[in-house]
Amino acid sequence: MNKNSKSLNMYFIVILILLGLTYFISTLGEREEVYTKAELTADLKENRITHAEIQPNQETPTGAVRVTLSDGRSKISYVSDVKEIEKLLSDYQIDPVMRDVPKESWFMTYMLPMLVVLIIGGFFFVMMNSQNSGGNGKMMNFGKSRAKLSLGEGNITLKDVAGLKEEKEELEEVIEFLREPAKFTRVGARIPKGILLEGSPGTGKTLLAKAIAGEANVPFFSISGSDFVEMFVGVGASRVRDLFLNAKRNAPCIVFIDEIDAVARRRGTGMGGGHDEREQTLNQLLVEMDGFGVNEGIIVMAATNRVDILDPAILRPGRFDRKITVAAPDVGGREDILKVHAKNKPLAEDVDLKQIAQTTAGFTGADLENLLNESAIIAAKENRAFVMQADIRKAFIKVGIGSEKKSRVISEKEKSITAYHEAGHAILFHVLPDVGPVYTVSIIPTGIGAAGYTMPLPERDEMFMTRGRMLQEIMVSLGGRIAEEMIFDEITTGASSDIKKATKVARKMVTRFGMSDEIGLINYDDEDDEVFIGRDLAHTRSHSESVASEIDREVKRIIDDCYTKAKQVIQEHNQVLHECAKLLIEREKISRAEFEALFLCNTTEKEPLNL
Repeated sequence: MNKNSKSLNMYFIVILILLGLTYFISTLGEREEVYTKAELTADLKENRITHAEIQPNQETPTGAVRVTLSDGRSKISYVSDVKEIEKLLSDYQIDPVMRDVPKESWFMTYMLPMLVVLIIGGFFFVMMNSQNSGGNGKMMNFGKSRAKLSLGEGNITLKDVAGLKEEKEELEEVIEFLREPAKFTRVGARIPKGILLEGSPGTGKTLLAKAIAGEANVPFFSISGSDFVEMFVGVGASRVRDLFLNAKRNAPCIVFIDEIDAVARRRGTGMGGGHDEREQTLNQLLVEMDGFGVNEGIIVMAATNRVDILDPAILRPGRFDRKITVAAPDVGGREDILKVHAKNKPLAEDVDLKQIAQTTAGFTGADLENLLNESAIIAAKENRAFVMQADIRKAFIKVGIGSEKKSRVISEKEKSITAYHEAGHAILFHVLPDVGPVYTVSIIPTGIGAAGYTMPLPERDEMFMTRGRMLQEIMVSLGGRIAEEMIFDEITTGASSDIKKATKVARKMVTRFGMSDEIGLINYDDEDDEVFIGRDLAHTRSHSESVASEIDREVKRIIDDCYTKAKQVIQEHNQVLHECAKLLIEREKISRAEFEALFLCNTTEKEPLNL
């Protein structure tokens, strides 16, 4: 049911109520029991009447007599001659009360019907007017801003934001400027006009903005970048003007634009022309942020995870003076985030949040919240009122790999191939120094379509990748295919994603990171130069065909070299390969301790690989 039909129903209900009230008032005096003169005479003879009132009409001698019976009931009888009734009552020793002749009620006779008609007519007029002007009203509001205004009454504050210490410090300066501007202006400082929050998805950019709204004692306007753009040209620019007009009326204030890349992409790129709606909206935004007009006391905050495609004009100082990078938290930040999300979750004594923080390297705040939420769901499914460490381990696998499909029927041959494939990965994870250790190995199919998985457990945060570690990652990716070839003398399609990953890493080493002696320290990477995301449509490759051939040869050389070294490692631990595969076929999943126990019999020290 739409809004208009709901309004019609409301009008109809109000009219029915008014008509019912009118009928009730008009019949209010007709609720007494009416009886005949003969019944009145019978009651007089049986001495059942205790009181009587005579009400003559203006058309004398007619009138009405109201009597009260001994049982408390009240009756009325309309008579043609009040004098005759008065004499009848006197004969039975009833002294009636004579009322004056009622005067005509001007309100009830004239005003009440007129008021009812006017009210009903007014409702119909308002209803028809709203129906007729609905389309025009929407068109008039089409260019209005859709920003939501809050007055610092949010439930989230900076205390609720964990793991972003430096980012919060920079934003606290802005809040302090709004609260005590004289402290800064007396030394010549000006308030920042714009603050851009950039970072990967899930790192907490929008959460920081919500915390600012809860902390600042100034009006806070929030809007999404996509709310500006419409199919009608000029609407977005109109909404930008209306947003800043409202902001000026409420200055000092903060304007927050979430996902600003929806409206502030680089101009003159992609398939669109120079006069499309998005570019006109961006032009108006540029003017409002720093044009001929003065926006004193307005701070524009924006969030995006694609700062590389934003227009350079909006990134310059004077529009966005500060660019705050919200990165994935380190181990200390992850522990603080886990503590925040664990407040409303009863945890068992065996839950170690510090250990969880150490084993979730690369997780963002959103990932950690999802991890604990999935753990709570697992605990609830098992009818427990608290979360155990085992629940978190299960959720870790579910979040990182996907749900296990234990009911899927797999043939013995496929199970054996998968077991050796995952054992090949696991051995390399364990032996190579920079990529392990192994967290769990499984041959249970997962929701991502894999027949099994080997999950490593990074124990420290890495700010950058070394050449040796990237080569080891390629070796690990090739370990499953190598094990299949060694045992079955056959290859399957199960290693397709591994080969794709290894090729991608090797190509980045050659074209982006300058890790090839043959190609040298030159960047040939064109991966980011895609059309439709802020790059030129007619973008040409930055290198020749001969260089492309050299890149392909170098990528193949790296892959082949890693293949040879990985095969050597697996051959040296051939006994562990067979034992691990046998254990996987038997149990379907083994833990880190069970896997490392397989190496106890292999006591021969191996020289480190020269990578």
